[in-house]
Amino acid sequence: MRHKHLNAALRITRKGWHGCVPFATLALLLYGPVYAQTCLGAGDMDAPTQAALVNTAKKYFDMAARGDATALRQNSIAAVASDFSAIETAVKDHQANFATAQAIARPPFLLTVEGDAPIPRAEFLCGVFGSRGQTANSAVFVLNNLPPGSYAVAILDVPTSKGSHTVSFILQQQGSDWKLGGFYIKPSQAAGHDGNWFIEKAHDFKAKGQLRNAWLYYLEARDLLSPVPFMSTLATDKLYDESQAVKPTDLPADAPLDLVAGNKTYKLTAVFPLAVANDFDLVVKYQAADVSNTAQTFQENLAVIRALVAKFPEYRDAFDGVVARAVETSGRDFGSLLAMKDVK
Repeated sequence: MRHKHLNAALRITRKGWHGCVPFATLALLLYGPVYAQTCLGAGDMDAPTQAALVNTAKKYFDMAARGDATALRQNSIAAVASDFSAIETAVKDHQANFATAQAIARPPFLLTVEGDAPIPRAEFLCGVFGSRGQTANSAVFVLNNLPPGSYAVAILDVPTSKGSHTVSFILQQQGSDWKLGGFYIKPSQAAGHDGNWFIEKAHDFKAKGQLRNAWLYYLEARDLLSPVPFMSTLATDKLYDESQAVKPTDLPADAPLDLVAGNKTYKLTAVFPLAVANDFDLVVKYQAADVSNTAQTFQENLAVIRALVAKFPEYRDAFDGVVARAVETSGRDFGSLLAMKDVK
């Protein structure tokens, strides 16, 4: 399960992940009125601050591992405490798995916003950047509508009997305390494999000329290597560059793509990978007028699956099954899974 919670003051954007900026350690960016954003990596902040951030993250993780959502809520900023149900659910879902886990802290980042109003788009360049952009210890964070204040990103690696996870905390300084402003739990593996395995497989597919498979495996690798969706690193920037070289033009992106199945044309809106337990499946979404007749929609789902695999047979080498989801304009949908071995 992937859980994300960020309060209204810390809304995020998925745009602008890729940034190779040849700047030095601290960045000063201007957006309309004078706004200043700075970021310190662990190597640039003083030892007491670094220790406080790591200790706070571990303290909050221990609360989650004990299933003590009440204590987490009491230590949250007001905007998070007032809408805590998603975090409470995530704590409950992962408590048994985290109960005996030992969290390992990564070096934290300290983000500072100056000014007298929220910044529409705050970009933080953290650590040392070289002539080609990011380096091994740098990171870029992009956050929308961030009010002035001091923030931190503290990431923990959590190995468990059910696979490795990252648990990330967005912290906001209030007085001498660091309060919880955001909480993210993400698996570090998909279908039993980590991001590096997916990178190797992407390279293999690329070498075989199976560029669609390579593209989709790059996407999975990049997702697994990103603890939070508003962070990019040297590794994720490199994956972005590699993936762009194999990005297919015959999959839906900015507009629906037509797929002919029998005597009907379907409008595909999305194709993406999805790990379910130990299976790595391909999901295809398409437009549907009405999904209330589930028997009919099931047959149309099967038709879409078969037509997609017939058009792109390379998917047989990369995925355990295909999930077709018929989606109404209202958002209501109906999905069907067909194992790849049963796609005839």
